[in-house]
Amino acid sequence: MNKEVAIEELPTQSRAYEGKYNGTSEEKELEMGGVDIARIERVYQKLDYRILPAFWVLYFICSAIRSNVGLSQTMNQKQGHDLAQVLHLSPKQISTGLALFYVCYVLFDLPSNLVMTRLSPRIWMSRIVIGVGIIGSCMAAMRAAWSFYLLRLLLGIIIAGMWPGMAYYLTLFYPPSRTGKRIGRYFTAAQVSAAVVGLVSAGFQKMDGLGGLVGFQWMFLLYGLVGIIIGVSLLWWLPDRPLPPGEVRNRSRLVKWLPQTKPALTGEDAQIHYEDLTRVYHRRTWTFKDLLHVVVDWRMDLIAILLVTPLSDRFHHHRALFFSVPVCIQIAGLLITTYAGSQTNPWPRYGGLLMIGFGLGPTVPITMTWTNEIFQHRHGEVGVAAASALVSGLGNLGSILTTYALYTGWPADSKRGPKQYRMSNLVMVGILCMSILSAVAMTVLLRVVGNGPKAKQISSGSSTSEGEGVIIDGAARREVHERGLGRMWWRK
Repeated sequence: MNKEVAIEELPTQSRAYEGKYNGTSEEKELEMGGVDIARIERVYQKLDYRILPAFWVLYFICSAIRSNVGLSQTMNQKQGHDLAQVLHLSPKQISTGLALFYVCYVLFDLPSNLVMTRLSPRIWMSRIVIGVGIIGSCMAAMRAAWSFYLLRLLLGIIIAGMWPGMAYYLTLFYPPSRTGKRIGRYFTAAQVSAAVVGLVSAGFQKMDGLGGLVGFQWMFLLYGLVGIIIGVSLLWWLPDRPLPPGEVRNRSRLVKWLPQTKPALTGEDAQIHYEDLTRVYHRRTWTFKDLLHVVVDWRMDLIAILLVTPLSDRFHHHRALFFSVPVCIQIAGLLITTYAGSQTNPWPRYGGLLMIGFGLGPTVPITMTWTNEIFQHRHGEVGVAAASALVSGLGNLGSILTTYALYTGWPADSKRGPKQYRMSNLVMVGILCMSILSAVAMTVLLRVVGNGPKAKQISSGSSTSEGEGVIIDGAARREVHERGLGRMWWRK
């Protein structure tokens, strides 16, 4: 017979523990979970070694292929071998091609992530990277505007679901309060890629004319081939969805022809992970009614852009604060870039740009983390898949806005002079201020409305069939408390 746990029971238990313990957060965790926290940390560290390097590499190569079109516009210009001159493109045609990518990215983010929940996440991620590599290689064969439009459109369709899919994949192995630091780690691949790809492009410019290809064509071709190789390697590299100890994976007709991958954890480690994160092993089969509930509930998160850092994982009850501080840094950077310095002394503006980059870095990982935290608890697996795709897709609408409405898309504001881009920068400041208000509103709404699960809660020790309720496992019990600064390197 199932042991049902009332929704109010968990906070009550946590208050009891708080009254009993005045010690460190580790002591509270040990008492609540009844397990060795250090042992659990080692299990998650093993998962880090298996998953995060693969995610870093795939995100690096996909970011490089995605951004190469920007470099191709300036490569070998003096020889007349840049993208615009070779394909006879006007600035408007290039902007249209760039926008087509983001339109498809927004439209297909959600369907791609929902498909990923039904199929093998490992195979789906491999499919995305292989597809991106193929499209990237084909871009070396572009000859006219129509081929540029077509390949940018296909790239948006193929790569859609990669970023939210990676966030969803992590929730199969980690509780949401632990995903922020991990997302931040592989998100650094985008920044490293931007720097490395720019430097390497100098080498591709030296290859201009070799084998009848111009420099940017060699760049598209070689990066695409590397992407295909990495995509295929992911079939062995990434672990598949975890199974309860002793359960054998059922391989369908199609999947049996693909290589198998070693499980992420075995033996005692697998048992510890199962007990600590039971919820992911007993997933519910979602329906379109469940998806409708997610979309309706997602209105609270519609305009909030959130951030995460390792520190915010430890104080996960204060996400809005960790979001607002970096955004304030971005606002200060935009104002410095707009009003400080001059044409003869541009260094203050350069400093403002550095501040913008510093403030922007942590905001993207926290977006996915807070989404995971809210919607996994309320709607389970389909909530994470759908909400993260919606957040990622609508976030990319900003690229369309800046292409057609701000900066170069605003002719009166893009005229050269001391006031160039001033109004666009001020619009961005207004948007950032709205995001801070959204984070505050999100925090207030969560306190007023609550973030309780839509289904009944069930103890992880109960016997339950699929779809009966929300599992309250060891990680969920510990997440009632913040970890704080416990177990930091200086306290070990």
